[in-house]
Amino acid sequence: MRAVVQRVKSASVSVGAERVGAIGAGLLVLVGKQEGDSGEDLEWLAGKVAGLRLLSGPEGGMALSAREAGAGVLVVSQFTLLASTRKGTRPSWHRAARPEVAEALYERFKERLGELLGFPVESGRFGAMMEVALVNDGPVTVVLDSRLRE
Repeated sequence: MRAVVQRVKSASVSVGAERVGAIGAGLLVLVGKQEGDSGEDLEWLAGKVAGLRLLSGPEGGMALSAREAGAGVLVVSQFTLLASTRKGTRPSWHRAARPEVAEALYERFKERLGELLGFPVESGRFGAMMEVALVNDGPVTVVLDSRLRE
């Protein structure tokens, strides 16, 4: 699994005219599922996101995790994180998990992340054409990959 985690002042996701998820200050997590991802990948990524110290503490800096800060977390499925641009200029999506596999991992990831945080996460809608709006804070953006464990 691969994730792009952004510290935000606010973020929301809409499908058509319907806002399906929104947070104030916290983390926006774009997550892609790869063929062969397992429960172990899911556990590692959820644990890493829950504990990642990207939020400002009383002294400023990056001192607190979303769990410690009680900050909002918005999770959006994004298969394009698995793009391969090795050949030519048109991305290939062959690394991305099939939708039926990816959706189950996405739903479990949201659930597990919420358990680790101690509060539910907001989310987009799997497979939908979504509009994601955000105000990046910093900017702070981190890429995580469960296969590389970084």
